[in-house]
Amino acid sequence: MATLTTSKKNSEPRSDFGLPEERKYPMPDVAHARNAKARASQAEQAGKLSAADKKKVDSKADKVLHKK
Repeated sequence: MATLTTSKKNSEPRSDFGLPEERKYPMPDVAHARNAKARASQAEQAGKLSAADKKKVDSKADKVLHKK
C-alpha cells in the first residue's frame, strides 16, 4: 500500500474520505479503500463506530473498488 503522509492526507479532497465530515478513512486508491473497509469493521465491532457510519464507509469504498 502506498504511504499516505499527514500532509498528503490533509491535501486530499473531502470526497476521498469514507467519513468526509471527520476526514476519516481516506481512500485515494484501491489499497486504501480495502483497508478502510477492514478498519471500519474492526471499529464497529469494538463499539467505536456506528452501523450507519460503517455503511457510509463501505459504500464509498465499494465505489472506489469498482472503479479499478
